[in-house]
Amino acid sequence: MDIESIRNICNALPSVTEGIKWGNDLCFMVSEKMFCVAMLNVPLKVSLKVTDEEFDELSNRPGIIPAPYVARYKWILVEDMNVFNPKQWHDYILQSYTLVKAKLPKNKST
Repeated sequence: MDIESIRNICNALPSVTEGIKWGNDLCFMVSEKMFCVAMLNVPLKVSLKVTDEEFDELSNRPGIIPAPYVARYKWILVEDMNVFNPKQWHDYILQSYTLVKAKLPKNKST
């Protein structure tokens, strides 16, 4: 998985915007709330929100750790982009988007 594939998945979702934060992190947002962050340094690393039930299992897998600063909100940091196949990447990004969007106030959910 590369950055262009991540961008294509994220930007195909409704109402997504992107921007650079913290100097070199490409952030994908819905209503200004991040749901996917790609650290553009080499090697590429990506942070996503996951369900409470998945967090412990995923963050203990080789190539995945609890995301610094946001692990308490059930975010993981994928350090090895090969831990997921393309379908899994799509599914986890969509799930992160859905989890973040569900927490938005009703008047900002689009």
